[in-house]
Amino acid sequence: MSYIQTKVQSQEEASRDSIIVRTSILGIAANLFLAAFKAAAGLLSGSIAVVLDAVNNLSDAASSVITIVGTKLAARQPDKKHPFGYGRIEYLSAMIISVIVLYAGITSLTESVKAILHPEAPDYSPLTLVIIAVGVVVKILLGRHVKAVGQRVNSDSLVASGEDARLDAVISASTLAAAVIYLLFSVSLEAWLGAVISLVIIRSGVGMLRDTLSQILGERAEASLAREIRQTVCSFPEVQGAYDLILNNYGPDAFNGSIHIEVADTMTADRLDTLIRSITREVYARHNIILTAVGIYAVNTQDEEAAALQREVYRITLANPHVREIHGFYYDRDERTMRMDIVVSLDAPDRPAVVAEVCKALSAAYPDITPHLTLDTDFAEE
Repeated sequence: MSYIQTKVQSQEEASRDSIIVRTSILGIAANLFLAAFKAAAGLLSGSIAVVLDAVNNLSDAASSVITIVGTKLAARQPDKKHPFGYGRIEYLSAMIISVIVLYAGITSLTESVKAILHPEAPDYSPLTLVIIAVGVVVKILLGRHVKAVGQRVNSDSLVASGEDARLDAVISASTLAAAVIYLLFSVSLEAWLGAVISLVIIRSGVGMLRDTLSQILGERAEASLAREIRQTVCSFPEVQGAYDLILNNYGPDAFNGSIHIEVADTMTADRLDTLIRSITREVYARHNIILTAVGIYAVNTQDEEAAALQREVYRITLANPHVREIHGFYYDRDERTMRMDIVVSLDAPDRPAVVAEVCKALSAAYPDITPHLTLDTDFAEE
């Protein structure tokens, strides 16, 4: 990657980080403001739901602080210990926020159950209702803004915070509805309503935590992105096929990868070097992905027997329902061998057994040619 590409990438990362920090600071200010007023309203009215709502706003402010800290840490430059950078810290930040949401839901459920067992009549004032209503509006606007920004800059932490704010708006709206019902019919539903809302928060926290852990473990690349990268690579006339695309995620929008290409067996080393460098630059320019390696498969171009053999081998191999693709085929007339990679579906109950079956079928069809088969995986398989 050139100096110019590195500089542009650093500028883009700095802009993204500043957007995340500014949005998080806005969230902190809004949540502290709401927490103060709701706490006062809850204590004056004796409403456990309003007090819990205030505590929830404090947890949201803490989530925004974690987002800022995580973003700053993730922006650290690569070093000897972590040569691919610290981008994955953002996933850890999102995980911590998910745990906070989960804890808030469990705490809220505990307090709601206590209120159900030992009910106390609340005393709502017009000021309390106004504060709750303002909280609903602020949380709706804040949640939509934070989530939209998070999706635009691909920040899981901001998306999680925005989703949490949306749930808070539902909580506040439900609390307001419970207050109105109590004032009109003298029926207190807030403890039961708090329990239901708590279960919704717990469910959301579990879902957020599950998604974040899945990203930390490593998910496959989006099939659409994989297709686009292959199309870019195959746009070069010398490339007859692109396979074995592997993308490693080192944080949001931070991918390194490798790919294999099929080229004519007559290409010289200098032409291959020029082609590989051109492919690397084009993939980075179009997709912001660094290809750290481009492997080569040689294609028979001067042997009609090899071409006929390849067509028949493909027919026999693809007859197996678990084989998705074949590539890298090469026939060595002198050694009497044929080599290829076989992509076996991840849904196959025994993938090595599939390769053994294909090898047996090819040996039966061509007893004088030794097949060398490599089990391969499509890491973007849908």
